[in-house]
Amino acid sequence: MAKKVTNASTIGYMPEDTPPLPAMLSLGFQQVLTMFPATVLVAILTKFDVGVTLFTSGLGTIIALLVAKRKIPLYYGSSFSYITVFITVMAKYAGDCFNDPSTVYCPDGVRIAQVGILLTGLFNILFGLLIQWIGKARLDKVLPPIVTGSVAIVIGIALAGTALAQSSAHWGVAFFTLVCTIVFSVYLQGKGLLGMLPILLGAVAGYLLSLAVGIVDFSPVGEAAWVRLPNFTLPAFGDARAWGMALSVALIAIATIPESTAHLYQMSLYIDQLAKDLKKKPTEIKRLIGLNLVADGSNDAIAGLFGGCAGTNYGENNSLMAITRNYSISVIMTAGVMAVLLAFIGKLAALVNTIPVAVTGGLSIYLFGVIGKQGIALIQSEKVNLFDPKNLAIGAVILVLGIGGNLGLANGLFPFRIPLFFPDGIPAIVFAAIVGILLNALFIIVPPSLFGVKERATLDF
Repeated sequence: MAKKVTNASTIGYMPEDTPPLPAMLSLGFQQVLTMFPATVLVAILTKFDVGVTLFTSGLGTIIALLVAKRKIPLYYGSSFSYITVFITVMAKYAGDCFNDPSTVYCPDGVRIAQVGILLTGLFNILFGLLIQWIGKARLDKVLPPIVTGSVAIVIGIALAGTALAQSSAHWGVAFFTLVCTIVFSVYLQGKGLLGMLPILLGAVAGYLLSLAVGIVDFSPVGEAAWVRLPNFTLPAFGDARAWGMALSVALIAIATIPESTAHLYQMSLYIDQLAKDLKKKPTEIKRLIGLNLVADGSNDAIAGLFGGCAGTNYGENNSLMAITRNYSISVIMTAGVMAVLLAFIGKLAALVNTIPVAVTGGLSIYLFGVIGKQGIALIQSEKVNLFDPKNLAIGAVILVLGIGGNLGLANGLFPFRIPLFFPDGIPAIVFAAIVGILLNALFIIVPPSLFGVKERATLDF
């Protein structure tokens, strides 16, 4: 059992601690509440099954914790980074069901996406093993922050049109939802559990207004069974369309790997501070970068096998743990079990699917913008020199190719066809990432210093 208190002022649980059962259940449920809004929203936006998404979030978290040898306390949920490529490619390859506004679940598109999600898991595992072998510093040379941060910006901004299209279903509801979400995000920060749930609270506010204006259809809830088997699906390995999007999905790992690593560093700081307060030995889990990515890949493998959304470890849950000073692996595993059980409640999934598209549109305006800003934050936090022409060239090209290509080209595809993987053209975000990586490689192989060019210093303001 845990030694919860070392002195009168210090309370918390280290990763190896096991709280008493009542505390473990309540803390676990709090973790579920924190991950629920964003995880479910991704499923709604991409027309994945809500039940399966909850199931894979819970089971994926449990598997990831075991893969990480119960050393890294992270909860896994659906990642927003994949929304753009899911929407773009599923709309093209499974348009009959995906483009129908009345459809809340598109199994054909999900089966196609699963192949890419599995490949994403493989990429993460290989990256993790590579880091364990060569070290993170060498990998950073191939994928520097100017590449990963710029790709993250593109992922967020490229979704702007989708957010507005959803909002156009009812502008009043959409903007009311947006304003409420922003107010909750700003004015409830640091206010305990409520401060961790601005997206959920914003969705509830938008939903209540939707009820008032009569745009909510409850008939699916009445028809749904209390207990149901989630719509599990198998990857469509034999479908050529699946391989057409597989690499597109997998390459989004370029953006999620630094995000996952940043979360690991944050948790390491929080946990070691608690260890210091409890007069315990620091864990320094930041050293486990490679193992963390292997765990990430294991989570995506679970999602790909069963038909859930591709995921990542959740910053929302990390913040909750920092506030409560609860880093118990047992608590997070309990949360995973709870998420799995919730997946089998049919009326819950049906109720979630009654959320009007205008509400998700209002949330999306805020969330997609935040994704883009996180890319800027990554570039800023890593102190990338934006006065260096190399960095300017890489970042500028990624932004224009990614954002401009997605908004200006038919279906967001560059007309460069590669058999098997990109038979109809390369998605703009993927093409932008590839060009950015190749430019960076060029500057490594042929550095400007060979021509007597000195790196331009960052200006201090």
